[in-house]
Amino acid sequence: MLTPQEEKAIHMKDTSELAVVTGAFSYTGKYLTRRLLNAGTRVRTLTGHPNRAHEFGDRVEVAPLNFKNPEELVRSLRGASVLYNSYWVRFNYGESTFAAAIANSRILIQAAREAGVRRIVHLSIANPSLDSPLPYYSGKAQVEKAIADSGLSYAILRPTVIFGPEDILMNNIAWFVRRFPIFAIPGLGRYLLQPIFVEDIAELAANAGANNENLVVDAVGPEVFTFEELARQIAAAIRATPSFVHVHPGLAFRFLQLLGPILGDVILTREEIEGLMAGLLVSRQSASGQTRFTEWLAKFAATLGARYTSELTRHYR
Repeated sequence: MLTPQEEKAIHMKDTSELAVVTGAFSYTGKYLTRRLLNAGTRVRTLTGHPNRAHEFGDRVEVAPLNFKNPEELVRSLRGASVLYNSYWVRFNYGESTFAAAIANSRILIQAAREAGVRRIVHLSIANPSLDSPLPYYSGKAQVEKAIADSGLSYAILRPTVIFGPEDILMNNIAWFVRRFPIFAIPGLGRYLLQPIFVEDIAELAANAGANNENLVVDAVGPEVFTFEELARQIAAAIRATPSFVHVHPGLAFRFLQLLGPILGDVILTREEIEGLMAGLLVSRQSASGQTRFTEWLAKFAATLGARYTSELTRHYR
């Protein structure tokens, strides 16, 4: 016989809203999932890493993110009110290519339609463009268009750089300035970044899921830095004293190419350097996040960059 508490838990599970999150055990997905669970929302994740260690125990239902089986995706999405989607690839690696990510995203969107999902909340990127010469940005724009054309209610959030305890860019800048006497800055280093805190974007996503209005909004923090200012602030916070040297972007990329195999990673791609230098990581909109990077940096300086964070290890190994 069930206790009253167990009966209440079963009743809540049967009646609470269901949200599906792609990659609930990943970086941004983890923070969003915490918020949804704390709000009493049931969460099911679509993931390619079902055995990845996570904090949620049996509070999150797990289903495969298998684009080769659209019918299975439909079944996994059925009953969900909102799909929170952050699926994408950072660079071409094996079968994980930009072209495949676009095709897979269209499969996921169609599955959401067939399953009767009410709304998609999608994490894109700032300044996407169908005409961009950079496949990352043009691919993101194609996925946005597919969502807008789907007939589903949608919210598209466009983050610049997301920072937090598990982020890659800020952590690895800190790792480099901790260990090398020279830090190479591609070009003049005056191109801008406007980072947003991972908790802030999780809040934006959760709030967007509760609405019905179609919207597209840049997800950006309150502070804007040049790349050189950002690197120098990180170095000062962790009390590192490298020499900052301006180098030709091609030379910087070549150095990272040579260092990548040693670290077992793709540190930065040529496209990422080009996008950064083109000013694509800053917004013309008002800040939508409240957390200041400088204040967060002061709190986490002791551990930032203590070890290198590998994109390949995180996603492919």
